[in-house]
Amino acid sequence: MPLVIPDDALKEAGLTEKQALLEFACRLCEAGKLALWSAAKLAGLSRGQMEAELLRRMIPIHRPDPQDLADDLATLDRLMAPR
Repeated sequence: MPLVIPDDALKEAGLTEKQALLEFACRLCEAGKLALWSAAKLAGLSRGQMEAELLRRMIPIHRPDPQDLADDLATLDRLMAPR
């Protein structure tokens, strides 16, 4: 189902269609609703361009969760263990 944004709303926001897509993609990525690659495709950007745009907006690219930290600590323990 296509999403239609009225021209007057874009004009009021001061955005072109491409800018609105980028804004939408960044906000969905920031909210955890879209993965980086999906957001990049929506915005019509490469992965690298999307990463740069997120960084410019100070939106984290990676969002580690507590399990990621636990996995990293377990790996460090294993690597630091005497042989």
